[in-house]
Amino acid sequence: MRLPVTGVLIVTLVLAGCGRVRESRLNPFNWFGRSVESTQTVAEAAVPGRPDDGRILVAQVTDMEVARQPGGAIIRATGLPPTQGWWNTDLVVENGGEPVDGVLTYRFVIAEPLAANRVSTPQSRELTAATYISDIKLAGVSRIVVLGAENSRSSRR
Repeated sequence: MRLPVTGVLIVTLVLAGCGRVRESRLNPFNWFGRSVESTQTVAEAAVPGRPDDGRILVAQVTDMEVARQPGGAIIRATGLPPTQGWWNTDLVVENGGEPVDGVLTYRFVIAEPLAANRVSTPQSRELTAATYISDIKLAGVSRIVVLGAENSRSSRR
């Protein structure tokens, strides 16, 4: 009777240890954590070297995720425009793709609707944009930030 109880105890301890590895920094799927929101207003200003393509920042960045992939990561952001009909989403990298003090910044831009549209529900207005970044570019990055007009979201390593 003592042997099966000891075996069950050992298996329980080993399985409990696996949960720690899943949440540890050793697991490459945890290199970037959940995104954190910061409220700030971003001023749209003409920046030298940035092409003016006519798109503007999304009103709110509601979600952001950095998903590890072989050879890099996919940065996916979800935004909420003021009305329906906005389109042509993109994550535009700032500073030529170079991190500043370990921070890589993206602007979540969208194109205006072609006609006036109603507001409707937030779920029907959600837009998603994603981009891929290689491990080489991620080498000097400790935080990724996605900017919107009213807020930004960031994820730390």
